[in-house]
Amino acid sequence: MSSYINGEVIKTLRGKKNMTQAQMASLIGVSDKTISKWETGRGLPDITLIEPIAGALDISVGELFAGEKIVNRNISASMLRSRIYVCPICGNIIEAVGEASVNCCGVTLPPYEFEEPDDSHKIDIERIEDELFVTVDHPMTKEHYISAILYRTCDRVETVKLYPEGNPECRFFPRGRGEILIVCNRHGGYKIRT
Repeated sequence: MSSYINGEVIKTLRGKKNMTQAQMASLIGVSDKTISKWETGRGLPDITLIEPIAGALDISVGELFAGEKIVNRNISASMLRSRIYVCPICGNIIEAVGEASVNCCGVTLPPYEFEEPDDSHKIDIERIEDELFVTVDHPMTKEHYISAILYRTCDRVETVKLYPEGNPECRFFPRGRGEILIVCNRHGGYKIRT
């Protein structure tokens, strides 16, 4: 967490609960003047009060540090709505089924954006017996390569990690409608529906 809780956050969250300073103070065992000091920037809450403050505001400690109540909008729980994060430093691939703050190698990662493949990232899917055989027409040098191929359906995400100088291909068992995602270490992500 990059910053400590400030008074503006406490004031905003308290206001959303329609709670007075006195009401909040009685819930966490401090005076209303203490709450006023925090909210006007003349002091900060002691670390031992973080959990009681979060409890009084009906939020988690993480939400208190974030400054807002986090609502899970991923109600249908479809993995097709999951977010993929790729570290540009080490190539680590991280998946989250909802909103997340993801860090790797000291970098805060944004969700990876996958777009339609272009001519230099052509994805081929061939059904061979009971498997999907996925190949990508792409060079695999140490400087420029496909680092992963993922198969994402409504109930799972399967990841195959690839390495330079290998073949950009893999096999998946078909599991209904979904999409094949590829990660190019230079140009980003591409996807095609299955």
